[in-house]
Amino acid sequence: MGEAKRRKDKGLPPKGPRKTESKTTSSNFFSKYPRLPYILVGLGVIYLIFDVVKYYNR
Repeated sequence: MGEAKRRKDKGLPPKGPRKTESKTTSSNFFSKYPRLPYILVGLGVIYLIFDVVKYYNR
């Protein structure tokens, strides 16, 4: 016996179309550019080094 017959025998309405979960844009964005996090961390470290050098040269 199939799902549709069981639902009909129990008096339940037919199943609706499946709803697919939408993926977040951040996961798609990082999967599209896999090296981007490393570049951002590198830029942050360079900025911090520059800032420390600038602070101690006052």
